[in-house]
Amino acid sequence: MISADLGSQLEGFVAKLVETGRYNSKSEVLREGIRLIQEREARLALLDHALAKGIADAEAGRTNPAGDVFARLEAKYEAMGRAAK
Repeated sequence: MISADLGSQLEGFVAKLVETGRYNSKSEVLREGIRLIQEREARLALLDHALAKGIADAEAGRTNPAGDVFARLEAKYEAMGRAAK
């Protein structure tokens, strides 16, 4: 069992969520908050992994010239624009 002092502002916010029927209990509000934090942390871990991979690729010389990348993207999006018409 976890007991937490949320402070008056957060405690009031949680109480209002329960009073309005948005959540059935204070525990339900806190569980939802923890789930959201877990999701955010998972997304941040994926981002950290992608950044580390990108840095490693750049350091190993596994890159493409920016002009080539931009030309490929421009051609791709121009083709998408033509297809959408």
